[in-house]
Amino acid sequence: MVHQLTTVPPIFSPFPPAIHPCHEVIDRRTAEWAAMFGIGSAELRSQLVTHNIGTFAARILPGGREEVVGILADFVLWLFGVDDGWCEEGELGRRPGELLGVLSRLLRVAQNPEVPMLLEDSLALGLRDLRRRISEFGTVGQVARWVDALREYFLSVVWEAEHRARGTLPDLNDYTLMRIYDGATSVVPPLLEMGHGYELQPHERDQTPVRAAAEMAYFVICWDNDLFSYHKESRTGRYFLNVIRVLENSLGITPEQALSMAIAQRDRVLCLFVRLCDSLRTHGSPQLRQYLDSLETFIRGAQDWGISSLRYTTPDDPADLPAAFRATPTDDSQEPLGIPAISWWWDLLPKEDGTRPTREPEHRSALYALPDAAALRSA
Repeated sequence: MVHQLTTVPPIFSPFPPAIHPCHEVIDRRTAEWAAMFGIGSAELRSQLVTHNIGTFAARILPGGREEVVGILADFVLWLFGVDDGWCEEGELGRRPGELLGVLSRLLRVAQNPEVPMLLEDSLALGLRDLRRRISEFGTVGQVARWVDALREYFLSVVWEAEHRARGTLPDLNDYTLMRIYDGATSVVPPLLEMGHGYELQPHERDQTPVRAAAEMAYFVICWDNDLFSYHKESRTGRYFLNVIRVLENSLGITPEQALSMAIAQRDRVLCLFVRLCDSLRTHGSPQLRQYLDSLETFIRGAQDWGISSLRYTTPDDPADLPAAFRATPTDDSQEPLGIPAISWWWDLLPKEDGTRPTREPEHRSALYALPDAAALRSA
């Protein structure tokens, strides 16, 4: 069944675009790296090298060290080798138990690249090279956080594989929780720090509001990716997970209605992200301010790449994606979304007297209802 969706309208983006001046060189080097390590099948690799992944990394780290931008580009291509080659298009994507075993072995290589395992596996060889280069530019703590985030990503794709094997769709709350991790967005922040030559200290990085700001960025990036990738995914004839499809299934609404709701959700979270970052900058260290700036650049870089990469524009079957962004949100409400896994984000902004807002239990329970579901079904 082909799910019909006509046009993705311009979406709200309050951040300016930027790109590293060496983006063309980085893009070429990433294609060479993929060929050197044989990432994915020859067919998959030939597709990936046309997707301007080096340019994507150059947009995420426009002012970063060129070497680290190159690491990020190679790593993103490697992730697509796993996600496209094994999970979405390969047989492993429908065998969660077997996939877990394979990914656990890869994780061991990331933790301890000297282990005598997977010595002839191309993805393991590429991962060893990435780990070596990350260790060169990152601290012990940054390398450890990168490995931990890779574990989160692996766990989430196994969860997705279980749904793929059963042909089921999660509800919106479970999808949101999974999507924060299975987009591999949480694996990027250690590289953002490395790219700018600093390490955000635990007393700031592990504060609940700072962690929430990062999760909000992941949410926006992944919701945007779902908007841009829906056309491509819905025409493969294979199982796919996407917020538009989840909303369709959960609420019994059309793809167009689901698209409007997804845009409103990401707009509301993005407005909250901007307000929270402004609050955190007031008393944050220079390192924290740089970290928050990098999260903003990550969001905008993903947006610019998403509307321009052949990965999503699919010229053989053109997707009707926006050519620009809008300056205002469709939804700037300060009320939480009806998604329990993330509703606590709205509790983190201080009130005018400097205290954190509190909500009565009966108010919070009302947040669990999906917004405007009845109205959408009758529309």
